[in-house]
Amino acid sequence: MTENPTEEVDAPLRSRLLAAYDSQLRTDAETPSAIAVTLLGPLRLVTFDGGRGFITYPHLGNLGEADLRALVPAALDHFLGDPVVTRVEWKTRGHDRAPGLHHALIANGFVADEVETIMIGDASALAVDVPLPEGVSLRVVTAEADVRAMSAMQDMAFGDPVSKEMADAILRRLERNDGMELWVAEADGVIVSAGRLEPVPSSQFAGIWGGATLEQWRGRGIYRALTSARAHSAIALGKTLIHSDSSPYSRPILERSGLTAVSTTTPYRWSR
Repeated sequence: MTENPTEEVDAPLRSRLLAAYDSQLRTDAETPSAIAVTLLGPLRLVTFDGGRGFITYPHLGNLGEADLRALVPAALDHFLGDPVVTRVEWKTRGHDRAPGLHHALIANGFVADEVETIMIGDASALAVDVPLPEGVSLRVVTAEADVRAMSAMQDMAFGDPVSKEMADAILRRLERNDGMELWVAEADGVIVSAGRLEPVPSSQFAGIWGGATLEQWRGRGIYRALTSARAHSAIALGKTLIHSDSSPYSRPILERSGLTAVSTTTPYRWSR
């Protein structure tokens, strides 16, 4: 891809963090809840619960434009052959050499989503005391009713229809006990913000994902407090680095906490 990945940052630091990202996260560690993985050249074709396909890779090597024009439909054919899969995400990174990939994806029915920033930094930079608004508290949830309420709140915060299927997939993943933690912030018993912590086995990393806050509760420090709580938990699990694909809303918060923008990621989405 040809995006300009970041604004000016300390070049040696960015290089070190990006190398850790590529070597430790762009492997099986990226898809801990996969139910099937098929290799196609450099690609990892992943199937998740809920009819979701996912395409990723550690790099594309020296593949040229003609190679990628052939590889994209071949990867899509893999999922077309599975009627359970209804949607596929191809995850690109801004620092990859990928000549013509954007045009090949568009030609095969993929649609580019919003660009997100890959943020990485020391967990200790996030693990600071953040005061909560009066009446707001944080906790980890595991009960089905709490998980469904959390998932519904996230859908509403992102402006999406409430998805029973997404909540079902989260509950099935909890049953696997793969280390994922679901953190919520509540006010008067109502979930107003939430996010996941995902420790990455055999790595220095834990990921913070799914951060969402209801609009009327934004700007009060709740997201920062939720992020801090997840960082504390990551440190307790022996993780030293935090990574996140950040929206324009969350990136400034994480930057102020000391995380570094190292690249970008753009998901391309296909629906059956």
